[in-house]
Amino acid sequence: MKNQTEITHFILKGLTDEEELQNIMFSLFLITYLATVLGNGTIVGVVVAETHLHTPMYFFLSNLSCLNILYSTVILPKMLSGFLRAHQRISFAGCITQLHFFHFLGSSEAILLAVMAYDRYIAICYPLRYPVIMRRQKCILLAATTWATGFFHALMHAVMTSKLHFCGPNFIQHFFCDIKPVLNLACIGTRLNISLLNIVTGLIVIIPFLLTVLSYLYIISFLLLKVKSNNKRWKAFSTCSSHLTVVGLKYVPALFNYLPSSSEGSPKRDMIATLMHSAVTSVLNPLIYTLRNQDMKSAIRKSLDRFISVKI
Repeated sequence: MKNQTEITHFILKGLTDEEELQNIMFSLFLITYLATVLGNGTIVGVVVAETHLHTPMYFFLSNLSCLNILYSTVILPKMLSGFLRAHQRISFAGCITQLHFFHFLGSSEAILLAVMAYDRYIAICYPLRYPVIMRRQKCILLAATTWATGFFHALMHAVMTSKLHFCGPNFIQHFFCDIKPVLNLACIGTRLNISLLNIVTGLIVIIPFLLTVLSYLYIISFLLLKVKSNNKRWKAFSTCSSHLTVVGLKYVPALFNYLPSSSEGSPKRDMIATLMHSAVTSVLNPLIYTLRNQDMKSAIRKSLDRFISVKI
C-alpha cells in the first residue's frame, strides 16, 4: 500500500529552548543514562554469574533490568543529542520505530511487574509448593508472554499511526516520538487511534496494576492472619517493599499520562510523567533492589572480588 504521508521527517522540540538549561540537562541525563546501563547491567551480569541467584525472583528481576536498559536507550540517547542542537530532526520511519519500542518496552514492564507480584504471592503464601508452581518452564513462558504481549500491543499503535496522513506542521511538542503528540499532527481524524490508546493501553496499565494490588492484598492478609512470627512477617514484608516501591514509581506517572482523562493533558506535564516512569525509575531500580537485598549485595561483592582477583 502506498504511504500517503507528505512529510518525511519530524522536528522534536525537546524539553527546553534555554541554552543554559540544555547544558545542565545534558550532563544530568548523560549521568542518568550511564548509571542506568551500569546499574541494571550489573544486576543482569550478577544474576547470570551467580548460580544461587538462579531462582524465579531473580530471573524476573534480570528481565526487568533488561527492560530498563532498553527503555532508557529508546529515549535518552536521542534526547541527549537534541540538547546539542537547536532542534532535533527524526525521520518518519525513525519516529514510528521509536514510538513502537517505547510502548513495547513500557507495556512489557507493566505486565512484568504484575508477574513479579504473582511470584511473591506464591513464594509467601504457598512456600512448600513454590518450586513446583514456579518451575523453570513456567517462568520462561511467563517472561516470553510478557515480552510478546508488549510487542504486539505496541505494533498495533505503530501500524495505526503509520497509516495516518501528515501534511504539516511537523514540530512535535516532546523530546521523543510519543503517540499523543504525534497524533496531534495528523491531518485526518484520529478518533480510532485515540480510542485504541485510551482503551487498549488503559487496559495494559490498569489490569496488571489491579493484579499487582490483588496479589499484595492476599500477601498482607496471609501475613497478618496466618503468620504468627514477627520476624517472618518482617522478612516477607522486606522482600516485597522493593517491588512495591518500583510499582509506585512506575504506575503513578503512567496513570496520569495514559488514562483517558489525561488525553488532553499539557505537553510539559506529559514530558515530566514520561521522564518519571522511564528515565528516573530505570536508574533507581538497581538501587531499590540492591540496598535492602542482602543476597544481591553479597553476590555483587563476590563478583567484584572475583573480578579484581582475576585482574591482579
